[in-house]
Amino acid sequence: MATASLYRRTLPSPPAIDFASSEGKQLFLEAVESGTMEGFFKLISYFQTQSEPAYCGLASLAMVLNALAIDPGRKWKGPWRWFDESMLDCCEPLEKVKATGISFGKLVCLAYCSGAKVEAFRTSQSTVDDFRKYVISCSTSDGCHVISSYHRGTFKQTGAGHFSPIGGYHAGKDMALILDVARFKYPPHWVPLTLLWEAMNTIDGDSGLPRGFMLISRLDRAPALLYTLSCKHESWTSITKYFVDDVPWLLKSEDVKDIKNVLSVILSSLPTHCREFINWVVEVRRREEDDDQNLSQEEKGRLAIKEEVLKQMQEISLHKHVQDFLSSEKSCRKTIFMRTENEDYLPGIAADVCCQGAGLLSGISCSSQFSCCQETGVKYFNVNGVKPVTMVSGTVVNGSGQQGVDVLVPSSQSELSCCGSGPTSDVGVYQASNDVLSLLTALLLALPPETWSGIKEEKLLQEVRSLVSTENLPTLLQVEVLHLRGQLQLLKRCVDDKVEEDLGAPLF
Repeated sequence: MATASLYRRTLPSPPAIDFASSEGKQLFLEAVESGTMEGFFKLISYFQTQSEPAYCGLASLAMVLNALAIDPGRKWKGPWRWFDESMLDCCEPLEKVKATGISFGKLVCLAYCSGAKVEAFRTSQSTVDDFRKYVISCSTSDGCHVISSYHRGTFKQTGAGHFSPIGGYHAGKDMALILDVARFKYPPHWVPLTLLWEAMNTIDGDSGLPRGFMLISRLDRAPALLYTLSCKHESWTSITKYFVDDVPWLLKSEDVKDIKNVLSVILSSLPTHCREFINWVVEVRRREEDDDQNLSQEEKGRLAIKEEVLKQMQEISLHKHVQDFLSSEKSCRKTIFMRTENEDYLPGIAADVCCQGAGLLSGISCSSQFSCCQETGVKYFNVNGVKPVTMVSGTVVNGSGQQGVDVLVPSSQSELSCCGSGPTSDVGVYQASNDVLSLLTALLLALPPETWSGIKEEKLLQEVRSLVSTENLPTLLQVEVLHLRGQLQLLKRCVDDKVEEDLGAPLF
């Protein structure tokens, strides 16, 4: 039996006014004249249709992130870095979003994790006058955009909960322009702002909470450069709970006497799969034939910034304490961040990221289509004959051919490696042990400040607080740590099912 198909819907008017109708055009011209369509031009330049029926939230966010010129820091397809729905899988698996959509709170989380500044309000936390004020503010600027969560039924449209950006405002008629991302269903349309408020002031059946709106703008600072926390692995809930709940309890219950004791309590009990919890912000690129050592100026610039953050991480006192702790053979065996001594770490990473890279470059997720990942390896070469660069690489094979992918790795300074193996002879070449040290240091710095309050020895407590304080960190490293801390707090709210309620709570 053939499945019935649909070609668009007739827009119920009233209450909506088709943007392309004579009346809609006139409203647009009047709003442009009054200056309340400034945000429209950026949004319309990056307007997109949701690629799945339940992807309205992801499409709205991708559209706004691209309009704000927020760099995702990783490639989409070919050489292009670009936000696409397929890349917005941090706070909810795409398979789940495809089946049931995404909640208001999870979309807020996703916007933050994607590097945006977010202010979110449910209708129970705001008023229609507040909403109007925010719409006008964003409509008169191209540096802020509003995404509305509303019920279509209020506009006599088919469907239920929906997300779409607001493209502008007509002051005389008190109407908002909805840039509906379901363009296969309804075109952009003007609606009375008070009616839009009523559509938002409805209860979301899944969360039991009112819908609302969020203001998205650029951060004054860049998002994470080196590391990011991942909730893709199924163990992320237990790992998050360990760092936010269990570590403070362990420090309070143990009679720790010095920094080594503190590190032992935390690092010797790390949950399984901790390595998958904190990941590199890697740059995957398609390998060009016979030209894999040709880095663009842009790639060199980003690599240099990452290396500076890594250098700053390695220069702080906490990093030295972590190194001293891991330098004992006993500690190395107990710390699950470490691999076995004979395991070649970077090729393992190449195998891990190769398939993901192929998916980013081809737009297809890793599956049985790919034989992941053949011919993985590590290369070292000089840029301009001076600075050594480390690259992990691999080859993905599918039914139609093969594709080489490379991952640029920030080079580490020469240091003593774990288990007392002595300094490396390759100055500037990446060392696996240094990655472990920096990963662990970053995690410790990202823990909430109240983590350490259970330490009984006052002198030790002050020493620890001094070591983990972000106030005196270099700017680049401070940004990195605070972003990780914000991610950790958001993930904890997800674990506690509080992300839907605590939208306005500070992250750090």
